[in-house]
Amino acid sequence: MIRLFLDANVLFTAAHNLSGKASLIIELASHGYWEVVTCPYAIEEARRNLDLKFPDFLQRFDSLMATVKTVPARTGETCPVLLPKKDRPIFESALRCNATHLLTGDVKDFGPFMNKPNLTFGMIIQTVSEFLASLARATRK
Repeated sequence: MIRLFLDANVLFTAAHNLSGKASLIIELASHGYWEVVTCPYAIEEARRNLDLKFPDFLQRFDSLMATVKTVPARTGETCPVLLPKKDRPIFESALRCNATHLLTGDVKDFGPFMNKPNLTFGMIIQTVSEFLASLARATRK
């Protein structure tokens, strides 16, 4: 089964953009296409940013989180990939819960590792758009 670990920016986007691709990822998970997971570290960051920028969407965020499984957060202290300190807990949490994919919009920091599972212990790091495009290509084959 595909297990998608959602970074805070994906959760944030899903909550305030109801017709966007991030929302679609969570909706399709509720229909059993894959499992979506995240950690408390990502949830707190997404909630904090929603509260600052789109407080009217906090209730929607809580509703979405009913579909997203929460896995234990990691400290990032044993992160095996060279990332900025703020991103290490995300990568380490995704890796430790055996996520097949880490979906993030943080191309700046995760960019060097995107679509390079040989550098990320088999886990594929992608944007939501890249993940959906790879599924579309796979179904056409």
